[in-house]
Amino acid sequence: MTATISTTSVTPVRRRRRSARLSPLLVAFVLVPFAVESVWVFWPALQGFWFSLTRWDGMSSPAFVGTDNYVELAGDATFRGALVNTVIWLVLFGGLSVLGGFGMALVLQKERRGVGFYRAALFTPVVFSLVVTALVWRVFYQPDGIADTLLRAVGLESLIRPWLADPQTALYAVILPALWRQIGYVMVLFLAGLKAIDPALHEAARMDGANSWQRLRHVTIPQLKGVNAVVLSVIVIDSLRSFDIVWSLTKGGPYHSSELLSTYMYSTAFQSLRLGYASAIAVVIFVLALAVILGYLVRAFREEA
Repeated sequence: MTATISTTSVTPVRRRRRSARLSPLLVAFVLVPFAVESVWVFWPALQGFWFSLTRWDGMSSPAFVGTDNYVELAGDATFRGALVNTVIWLVLFGGLSVLGGFGMALVLQKERRGVGFYRAALFTPVVFSLVVTALVWRVFYQPDGIADTLLRAVGLESLIRPWLADPQTALYAVILPALWRQIGYVMVLFLAGLKAIDPALHEAARMDGANSWQRLRHVTIPQLKGVNAVVLSVIVIDSLRSFDIVWSLTKGGPYHSSELLSTYMYSTAFQSLRLGYASAIAVVIFVLALAVILGYLVRAFREEA
């Protein structure tokens, strides 16, 4: 009897130990992507940080200079201007993309006749490359182009100006085509989130007497927390890496009025051949993106705790 009891008690323990072992296939699925990320992401990132501590022209051997590049950045007026422009871009591009995309998603979430056409029309600019988008909008902004024609048609000739050549308007003129392309993408993300909300929640709120605004504020928006994190990450990353459309339209000019950290990093690296200094700018871009995303995630976790 004793032997039988001990055998039966040991058997579940052995089964638990056997089941606790990790499957080789599971380990492979984890280690292989990690190895690829290490080679293609983590190692180049560490190299970029190392190069930011050097003086390097891309041809000769890097010379270690410590934090000299970062000290120079602190006194670089062009860098400070690009940093301010990047923050403006992040706020306007990000904020208007979220408002426009969320608004379009709310309008087009219900299945009705013709809604698929409008969804496709709003998403079509996302398919175009940023260079093609820039070429299209260059025609829009050219003298006597579509923008000037529209202003004349509504009697606002006094507002006509060289949009891309005026330091007062260049940055905002470049933000507009970027928004034209981004709103459709954000709309699709919010549409996916809205489709995942249980209709019973809205029905219960309606039965309790909640109006449309109250249902939006207390039901829809709280249910989109997961989507909001994705949208924020996409917006921040796209804002800080915005390069193609700015370079194609203004190259950061005139007089650095539309210069972003990304365009300044490119011109410093490949026109001035100061790759160490450009790497320091890249590190600043990374820190800025990390600070915004982590700040949001920490706040979200505190609200859930």
